[in-house]
Amino acid sequence: MTPTATLAPAPSRILPTIVFSQFAGTSLWFAGNAVLPELQASLGLQAEALGLLTSSVQFGFILGTLCFAFFSVADRVSPRLLFLFCSLLGALANMLVLYAAASITGVLLLRGATGFLLAGIYPVGMKIAASWYSGRLGKAIGYLVGALVLGTAFPYLLRALGTALPWQSMLLAVSTLAAIGGVLMYLLVPDGPYLTKGAKFQVGNMLRVFKAKEFRAAAFGYFGHMWEVYTFWAFVPFMLAFAFPNWPKDELALLSFLVIAVGAVGCIWGGYLSQRWGSGRVAFVQLLLSGLCCVLSIWVFQTPYLLLPFLLFWGLVVAGDSPQFSALTARTAPPDLVGTALTVVTSIGFAITIISIQLTGYLLTTLPVQWVFVPMAIGPVLGLLSVRPLLSK
Repeated sequence: MTPTATLAPAPSRILPTIVFSQFAGTSLWFAGNAVLPELQASLGLQAEALGLLTSSVQFGFILGTLCFAFFSVADRVSPRLLFLFCSLLGALANMLVLYAAASITGVLLLRGATGFLLAGIYPVGMKIAASWYSGRLGKAIGYLVGALVLGTAFPYLLRALGTALPWQSMLLAVSTLAAIGGVLMYLLVPDGPYLTKGAKFQVGNMLRVFKAKEFRAAAFGYFGHMWEVYTFWAFVPFMLAFAFPNWPKDELALLSFLVIAVGAVGCIWGGYLSQRWGSGRVAFVQLLLSGLCCVLSIWVFQTPYLLLPFLLFWGLVVAGDSPQFSALTARTAPPDLVGTALTVVTSIGFAITIISIQLTGYLLTTLPVQWVFVPMAIGPVLGLLSVRPLLSK
């Protein structure tokens, strides 16, 4: 890396292209959510089978990130080329659901394959951003995770609008969008000036990244965040239906979209604040506020008229710390293993979400609703304890 490369500003097209490509690629993640009712009718699925359909992407993603991290793929292959390759194959796997719609096994395998390929999109997109932005990494990743949050919320907006678009056309549109995103990333975003020479494959690379004390602090802070965020998103529709049982489904879907999508504002807002306060402080404050929301839910669920503004605030802060933890992870990882570090941390984080979601679902069968979401505070508490050494970062 030369001094000139260090000081040269990124061309203005770089960040918008990365953000769009990240949104386009990660839209594959939730394509199944948007067409679940149609697939249920096409496959003749029982309600309990839908959980398998949704979880298959998560499991595929975890498997993909573990494989990519083990072989240090994101640090041995050009990240632009990897992003393109996974976007095109992910688009193909998503499109092939059209031809497997008569077989639940085929659909599950294809959704799992899509999740696997997302391991070359989401964390790799963050590495591409890290190769272009160093001092402003928190701001750049704020936009990237904001795009992911909007993708998470998007299916609820489709439901709220009552779109008449056939589910087959919707899948084709998402596949086309993902493919375009991959091509644009490859054509418009060259390797950045902060891209370091990739590491050679070593079996211990996954473990080597955890030897750095500051990296462990960032990673365990992120794990605490992940314990809460996806569980919150998963149960937002339930919370709203509990508080407003007589509201039409399309209105509840719109509210679900708003509560989740406002997290994108938290991500971008936090990114700008990180330029003044530092990523460590921004992550700490937002994780503290979202943890307090977990505890305060005991009282808010007993006063339904407060629930909507409370959930909007919770949705704002629950996602806003994610890009700052990713920025801290990228900064504190060994320079030649940034891609591996982001990938393995993301993999562990998503495995944690499955445990938290399943626990919360079980608690709904055993506890009064107002107590169910308090255990989500465990993650923020442990994350706050872990991230304290990074408050000056």
